[in-house]
Amino acid sequence: MRGENQSVAAKVIKKDLFDLTASDLEGFDVVIDAFGAWTPETLPQHSTSLKHLCDIVSGKNTRLLIVGGAGSLYVNPEHTAQVMDGADFPDIFKPLASNMGKALEELRTRNDVKWTYLSPAGDFQAEGARTGKYILGGEELILNSKGESVISYADYAIAMVDEAVSGKHIQQRISVVAE
Repeated sequence: MRGENQSVAAKVIKKDLFDLTASDLEGFDVVIDAFGAWTPETLPQHSTSLKHLCDIVSGKNTRLLIVGGAGSLYVNPEHTAQVMDGADFPDIFKPLASNMGKALEELRTRNDVKWTYLSPAGDFQAEGARTGKYILGGEELILNSKGESVISYADYAIAMVDEAVSGKHIQQRISVVAE
């Protein structure tokens, strides 16, 4: 754990994701993919962008962490029903959840990449409070002690950085909810 007064220099590349090359990412321990597409014509890029990143880190020690979605989390222990299949799942988010879920399924076939897919809670709050506390889960939608599936962007970011540092969930999808 780094002390509060210590800083870490981070190498940053400002470049279109589809223009990144293997040499651009040489020397990186971790790459965090926070790609997002929302329009019907760009939604398939969830798969193509992830494939591109996988191809350029294939066979390397660079870990690829993906900001995932909650729609593909399972709601039963048999893993036959997903959040996006529920009657209460908003229609407006179904195309996004479906495309992100497809990208995850394609990612699962990549044994040549050290990937981790981090799904947020069902209620992913941009303006939510930063508490620094969260509960880590797996493939199923998890609830906190209040029976809620909620997390702030700030606490999700903390969970993502914790995973970047620890590397405990390689080739796994994990999920996170606020305590």
